[in-house]
Amino acid sequence: MSDTLPTATRVSDPGIRALYRLENRWQAWLDVEVALAHAQAELGIIPEAAAKAIEAAAKLDLMDRARLDEGFARTGHTIVPLVWELSRITGEPHGGWVHWGATTQNITQTGDLLVLRQAHGIFLRQIGEIMAAMADLAERGADMPLPGRTHGQHAVPATFGYKVAVWIDEFLRHCDRLRDLSPRLFVSMLGGGAGTFASLGKDGPPVQALIGKQLGFGTMAVPSRALGDHLAENICVLGMMAATAGKIGREIYTLMKTEFGEVEEPVPPGTVGSSTMPQKRNPKLCQDIIAAAAEVRAMVPLALEAMMTEHEADRTTSLIMDTAEGRVCVNMGDILARLTEILRGLDLNPKRMRANLDLGHGLIMGEALMLDLGKAIGRQHAHDVIYDAAQTAFTEEKSFSDLLSADPRVTAHLDRAAIQRLLDPTAYTGLCADMAREQAVLARAKAKELLA
Repeated sequence: MSDTLPTATRVSDPGIRALYRLENRWQAWLDVEVALAHAQAELGIIPEAAAKAIEAAAKLDLMDRARLDEGFARTGHTIVPLVWELSRITGEPHGGWVHWGATTQNITQTGDLLVLRQAHGIFLRQIGEIMAAMADLAERGADMPLPGRTHGQHAVPATFGYKVAVWIDEFLRHCDRLRDLSPRLFVSMLGGGAGTFASLGKDGPPVQALIGKQLGFGTMAVPSRALGDHLAENICVLGMMAATAGKIGREIYTLMKTEFGEVEEPVPPGTVGSSTMPQKRNPKLCQDIIAAAAEVRAMVPLALEAMMTEHEADRTTSLIMDTAEGRVCVNMGDILARLTEILRGLDLNPKRMRANLDLGHGLIMGEALMLDLGKAIGRQHAHDVIYDAAQTAFTEEKSFSDLLSADPRVTAHLDRAAIQRLLDPTAYTGLCADMAREQAVLARAKAKELLA
């Protein structure tokens, strides 16, 4: 299991690690054995009394851990010692009905999906908290002008709230993806050794459907152990969500740089940035997110590789998928916890944003000038005129405003007052504030829904 992020970090574990402890997975497998028994009893395949006895016995704390450990060490098998112990505790005459007609992967894959569903529940709650924090942040920064940047260079003015609107829009789709995925992902599996229903015959599909019903799952149309697309899809979706979180972390990391100084992640009093440089206020949470998001994305090709199962089953690909899922989920929980912390406590510095906006002494307003002048002389001609002035201002460190005011191609249509008006970056942020507030409303509604 991956543990990329430091345990000493002040952000609390959201609970995913506990879900992926082996003991929790064992209990989930036992829960599936119970659902199997009750489904078979309902169809008259095993006695109802046997199903009740299996349910009473299927609790990990009733089992002899020494027996389990010895059995796993001796057999090297994923589940057989657990089945033996469940049969022993169930006792005669019912213990012989345990695991009837099932194979290992039927139980472990369905049980692991129970664990994954719990993880999804945590993720959705975390997304709700993120949405609430982003709604506040978008509104706070809606009218806060800063340089819009493309290719790492000043482009046109924007506002900080617009940046957050972009994040909200992307996270809303990730939430939809998680929910749209659920009916395909959370399905019961009971096809037997090769997924052919040979062990249960025509009773197989109804038993599988009843297991799903008891667990709140759907049911596989073809319960092949070679099918892994639904499991891989989950990892792909989480990989996309990690990419968005990593992008946000990287953006905040960049804007925290001394040369930018536009934002700062929360740095509580007493936080030490460096053992040798006492002045340091490092973007620790952002760095955590960027590192963990990279690991999650690295699991996506591994999950796709795990779809390449040979014939009707291959434990190799099951091991790959299990590893990828566990590492992705643990890291995803950590990422979302840290992102929540950052967004709730992000410090904004509008003075530095405005100072950075003015670094080019009006050059960022080239498009506005071009379009206004273009009304008189045509867009392309206006582009050439503004280009000449902008390049001269940049390369010769001259005043952009003075160059424009001295160019007869400009002054024939724009006086100095008009030029100064067009050089005001705060008047050219487009619909940034509107989009920020619109997305804040959507984010707050999603947060209310997810946190209800």
